[in-house]
Amino acid sequence: MQTIGKNVVYAAFLVFGFCALNVVLADEGIPLESRPGFDMKVVERGRYLLKTSGCNDCHTAGYLLAEGRTPEHLWLMGDTFGWRGPWGTTYGTNLRLLVDQMTEDQWVVMAKTLRRRPPMPWFNLNAMSEEDLGAMYQFLRYLGPAGERAPDYVPPDQEPTGPHATFPAPPK
Repeated sequence: MQTIGKNVVYAAFLVFGFCALNVVLADEGIPLESRPGFDMKVVERGRYLLKTSGCNDCHTAGYLLAEGRTPEHLWLMGDTFGWRGPWGTTYGTNLRLLVDQMTEDQWVVMAKTLRRRPPMPWFNLNAMSEEDLGAMYQFLRYLGPAGERAPDYVPPDQEPTGPHATFPAPPK
């Protein structure tokens, strides 16, 4: 049996340790822990839908800059980063606090009838099936309430105080 040098072992530890840390930080592929009162198949579906539908892009602070590697326990708590345009300045709502105040039926009705200012793609949410919306609700409930409310809407004639992106008016 050949002896492996300490530097090789250390380098391997760093490489594999970093890769493992990266996976843990992204929570990718990590099965969710079963909890009483939750159908884990539905919760996993909700996790998948919220991730692939782009909800984290605006509703999870720093998600885009972290290239999706934000730990799940920080997901969907809203953001203080604003989206400014001719409509004013909007902020990604804390969805975890929102669903904590709603039943699943109320969530589905809200999602099916929602109309919001940009950049919220409310029309995509309106088009989702009740089953998919229910799965999203179940994942949000699984995560539980956390975080603070996002800042309130700022009208177009007022300057937002925090960081924001500015969209130009559409061409006429």
